[in-house]
Amino acid sequence: MPWPYPDDRSWPDEPGPTDDDARIAAAVARRFGDGWTSRHRHVCIAVQNRVVILSGVVADPQTRRAAGELAWSVPDVVDVCNALRLAGPRR
Repeated sequence: MPWPYPDDRSWPDEPGPTDDDARIAAAVARRFGDGWTSRHRHVCIAVQNRVVILSGVVADPQTRRAAGELAWSVPDVVDVCNALRLAGPRR
């Protein structure tokens, strides 16, 4: 079978998030909302194949570490990608 052209619509659909992924994302978001130290920060929580991906900006390394540990504490998480960045000095 030859390779399809890029505009050929016969490509299989990419898999969407599983019920486990949605459940894990909701659990992590709930934990972040329960009085977490960085409540007013913009932290994006994504989950793919039970891997939590944290992105955004936090104030200090301790908050970044705490966010990763909090994500790890959710049941059924197999890995955490902590891509949180530290806020730079304000001008």
